[in-house]
Amino acid sequence: MSATTDSYEEVLERFDPVFGIEVHVELNTQTKLFCGCANGFGAEPNTQVCPVCLGLPGSLPVTNAKAVESAIRLGLALGCSIRESSRFARKNYFYPDLAKDYQISQYDEPTCYDGAIDVILGDGTTVTIGIERAHIEEDAGKNTHVGGTGGIQGADYSLVDYNRGGVPLVEIVTKPVTGMGLRTAEVARAYVATIRDIVKALGISDGRMEQGSLRADVNLSLRPQAGPGGDQNEIPFGKRSETKNVNSLRAIEKAIHFEVARQGALLSAGKAVTQETRHWHEDTNSTTPGRSKEEADDYRYFPEPDLMPVEPTEEWIEELRATLPEHPGVIRARLQAEWGFADLEMRDVVAADAVGIIEDTVAAGASPQAARKWWMGELARIANETGTDLADLPVTPEDVAELQDLVASGALNDKLARQALAGTLAGEGSPRAVAEARGLAIVSDGAALESAVDAALASQPDVLAKIQDGKVQAAGAIVGAVMKATGGQADAALVRAIILRRAGVEG
Repeated sequence: MSATTDSYEEVLERFDPVFGIEVHVELNTQTKLFCGCANGFGAEPNTQVCPVCLGLPGSLPVTNAKAVESAIRLGLALGCSIRESSRFARKNYFYPDLAKDYQISQYDEPTCYDGAIDVILGDGTTVTIGIERAHIEEDAGKNTHVGGTGGIQGADYSLVDYNRGGVPLVEIVTKPVTGMGLRTAEVARAYVATIRDIVKALGISDGRMEQGSLRADVNLSLRPQAGPGGDQNEIPFGKRSETKNVNSLRAIEKAIHFEVARQGALLSAGKAVTQETRHWHEDTNSTTPGRSKEEADDYRYFPEPDLMPVEPTEEWIEELRATLPEHPGVIRARLQAEWGFADLEMRDVVAADAVGIIEDTVAAGASPQAARKWWMGELARIANETGTDLADLPVTPEDVAELQDLVASGALNDKLARQALAGTLAGEGSPRAVAEARGLAIVSDGAALESAVDAALASQPDVLAKIQDGKVQAAGAIVGAVMKATGGQADAALVRAIILRRAGVEG
């Protein structure tokens, strides 16, 4: 990136950002899009392949009806029109993860087109994002670059796993989004989060960005601000970059911040922005050049001769429409009312992308306030310190519900519960298993606590006198001393009762 001291905010004082996002959703059908190979994550490399998905001579594809159904349901949830007849096409390009040297996709006749969804930001603002198309295509394989930093640059060699090749995808393409100004990165993140929530609610994908079942390509360009009295809509869009395969909500925001600063520096220096794909680097929060961005003609699209058109009936479309879930915004409003969260509490939950996690924790048995306390407190702190999204922390809603149950039952206090949680995050097992293995338990043995209280009072006789004079709050110093002596495992309420009894003060 060109040297610049201009921040995101400073660049946007001079330039107007325009963005678009392509979200790739892997569908969770049992088999691939055009063959009978299993569609599953985590299998040994190149064990879920066949002549069809490898494109071997003489093999013929057959369209997966369940994938078409899932794609239509998604299109309806995005407010799209459903085309009466749509064709598959061959998108020709060479890359090692594409065994056939072409990808079967949809080109000029996507099944779903011209939609819009409402995205609700953390402060309650609603932004409508236009959807250009949502088309069906097959996924490519997965390249693993060995050596160097893990990227293709500097790698010693690359390996290809074709298990993912042929997995059904829906690619959702937005219309250009303008007028967001300083909130551009926030809106982009909220949009992808909304798509993820929709596909999960539909049950057509797990939406796990860290596993690649939902990925985003972020297109961004800058154009000069129109200035006082000018019409921003009359200023043409600038050259855009396309940051490929951004795989977390946090990274979407950071990629936009970086690209705004990078492009702003070039334009401010009188240089041109190259229209190209770019690679996102999580370790440096930066992008690097990929390849010059092809236009559609460069892919030499032509109709796929081995597949019939997709022609859903109006009756079937209406049947599928009846299966649609609530919009994520409606779900959030309902959950807020059920949970009794104040507006500010719910905004924080939404901003942290924790609605689904808290919902799952409540379903596992925790109270809403307890679930919010752990996820928005200790776990949010750890996520911020490690630069991790909450959903990517190695702890489950069931773990948090179990942890809160240990606290509610009196087996652990908050300090011990945090130690048990740390063990769970370190891979030592569930909170209950960690507590047992580490010997974490509240000491409530009366004799042992009386002895500890007597020792603390003997070391601080002035505190005892203060309590006897009516300054009951001074008992906190003795409680603290006993907690320190017992490693934080004493029953604080019982300790306080013993102190007051020793001082001859009740209540």
